[in-house]
Amino acid sequence: QVQLVESGGGLVQAGGSLRVSCVVSGLTFSNYPYAVGWFRQAPGKEREFVCGITWRFSVTRYADAVKVRFTISRDTAKKTVYLQMNSLKPEDTAAYYCAVSQTGLSGDYTYWGQGTQVTVSS
Repeated sequence: QVQLVESGGGLVQAGGSLRVSCVVSGLTFSNYPYAVGWFRQAPGKEREFVCGITWRFSVTRYADAVKVRFTISRDTAKKTVYLQMNSLKPEDTAAYYCAVSQTGLSGDYTYWGQGTQVTVSS
C-alpha cells in the first residue's frame, strides 16, 4: 500500500523559513520514472503546483511564485522529499500536499498525502 506522510508544517512569521517533509512508502522507485511533487491549496482557491523533483535524476521544476525562495530535495535512502521554504509570505499560507507521479513531473499525480498546514503571519 502506497503511503505519503507529510510533516513539518506550522505557523511562521513573514520572512521566516520552514521545512516540510514527505515520507513515501510502498513504492519501488526503480520501477518507473517517478516524480514527487508538492502542491498547495489555500481556502477558497484551487490547488496549485508548487514544485516537483524526479526521483531518478533529481530534476526539479518550480512554479514562478516560489522560484528562488523554495528548494525541493530528496533523500533516496530515507524515501523522503523535503521542501525548504525561505522568505515566506502571507500568500504562501495553505495546506501543502505531496504527491507521486509514476510518469514524471508532467504526469498524473495519483498518490497523495493528507497534507500539512503552513500559516504565514504578517
